[in-house]
Amino acid sequence: MKTSKIVSSLFALCITAAASQISAQSLDDVTMNVYKEETCGCCAGWITHMEERDYELLTHHPADLNGMKEELGIKREWQSCHTAVTKEGFLFEGHVPEKFIAQFMASPPAGALGLAVPGMPLGTPGMDFSEAFTPYDVILMNKDGTSSVFFEVKTKADQGL
Repeated sequence: MKTSKIVSSLFALCITAAASQISAQSLDDVTMNVYKEETCGCCAGWITHMEERDYELLTHHPADLNGMKEELGIKREWQSCHTAVTKEGFLFEGHVPEKFIAQFMASPPAGALGLAVPGMPLGTPGMDFSEAFTPYDVILMNKDGTSSVFFEVKTKADQGL
C-alpha cells in the first residue's frame, strides 16, 4: 500500500475515532493529528507552540508509535518523539518550528513526504527549557526515501519564535 493511502486511511480512522471528543471544534478545523507517547512533555510543548499559532490539533497515543512511523515512511534517521499528519497527508516529524511548516505548506515540493527535525535538539519548540540552543537541520523527507536539507537552523532566531 502506498504511503499516501496509509496516511489517508490512518487520518480517516483517527478523525472518526476522535469525533466524539471534539466539542467546540468542527472536523473541518482540524489541521493536524499528532501521534505521541502519552507521557511526553516536550511533545506537549510543541503542541502548545502550534496551537499558539492557530493550528487545530488532535492528539493520539498509538500503542506502537515507532511501528506507525515506519508504516508512514519515516526512516529511523528522521525520527523524533512525535509525528504530525496533515489532512493533506504531509508529515511533520519532531520539533519542526511552525515557521517552516507554514513555508512548506504554502508550496509543497513535488514528491515531498514532509519535514523532520531528527532527535530532540535543545532550543526547538517544546525543547526550549532554558537558553541552551543546539544548531540543527530541518530535513525535507521525500516519498522515494531520499532527503535533503530544507533549512539550516544556526541560531535560535532562525526559528522565527
